[in-house]
Amino acid sequence: MKKGYLVLADGQVFQGLRFGAEGNTIGELVFTTGMCGYVETLTDPSYAGQIVMQTYPLIGNYGVIPQDFEGGCHVSGYVVREWCGAPSNFRCGGNLDAFLKEQGVPGLCGVDTRQLTRIIRESGVMNACICDEVPADLTALKTYAVTGVVEAVTCKAPSVWEAEGETRFRVALLDYGAKHNIIQELRKRGCAVTVFPAGVPAETLLGSGADGVMLSNGPGDPAENVHQIQQIQKLLGKVPLFGICLGHQLTALAAGGATYKLKYGHRGVNQPVRDLNGVRTYITSQNHGYAVDGDSVKQGRVSFANANDGTCEGIDYPDLRAFTVQFHPEARGGPQDTAFLFDRFVNLMKGGDL
Repeated sequence: MKKGYLVLADGQVFQGLRFGAEGNTIGELVFTTGMCGYVETLTDPSYAGQIVMQTYPLIGNYGVIPQDFEGGCHVSGYVVREWCGAPSNFRCGGNLDAFLKEQGVPGLCGVDTRQLTRIIRESGVMNACICDEVPADLTALKTYAVTGVVEAVTCKAPSVWEAEGETRFRVALLDYGAKHNIIQELRKRGCAVTVFPAGVPAETLLGSGADGVMLSNGPGDPAENVHQIQQIQKLLGKVPLFGICLGHQLTALAAGGATYKLKYGHRGVNQPVRDLNGVRTYITSQNHGYAVDGDSVKQGRVSFANANDGTCEGIDYPDLRAFTVQFHPEARGGPQDTAFLFDRFVNLMKGGDL
């Protein structure tokens, strides 16, 4: 293994060892706190344009399991304290180094991920690069921005997934970077799912015979997706709608609300969320760098709040037959506490209330 460097936009340099693909890369450096689920993290399209750092020190110990992939691998780079070159798991289909090479993702190990996490927590998310030589000019690093990523990760053509067992409902899923388990959770509940590219017009969805519309997770700044927001405006009130993560943010913008960038985001499988309509607190999986300003949405009511920082985690739109959440009720490699939200969506398609 040869030497490599992680260079932060503020000029700080961390020396480590290269693994994964060769070459240099620039991205927005973010950290995620999950002790497991690195396979799902690496194949979550919501990380497009970002260098992902794992806070858990040993990554790769159960190998790479293709059956657990959530989508394509779109991360810009991968940073770990230590990667395991000899994984042990009966489902293992290869090791982490080989997977990153196959996907063209540069990696860096042997760096102090605890110190890096502290830096991001204090200074906020910042750009970084993985490189063989420290660049003399940091202009490209400082000016990098994550843009155009929804168009980069969405599917190119519609696809159909039949329900498990009897088909009870038909759901149109808008793919902004959808995780595969969203489809699986719907199929388990008797829903046939048609996955549409992110740019499909609302008229196509409304004319598809769908009983409900699902808005998926995805990467980047939600306010950048002007076309998608306009389509959601046409859907609201016309068909039952359920949005997750980016879908939650886009729906809020479509309803006249506002979003803002968090200092270092919520990424991990241990985010506590309070149900404001009851007395429960749920542990959730999350991956987002932006949040909805709950006070800005006048057509809905905030339904969930983050127990750590109070940020908006969900909104109900009773008059529009829609609801959205910031966290991931479909999480794999994370808690299943909130999977009941898919049942709520099914009930809404039945004609029930929120």
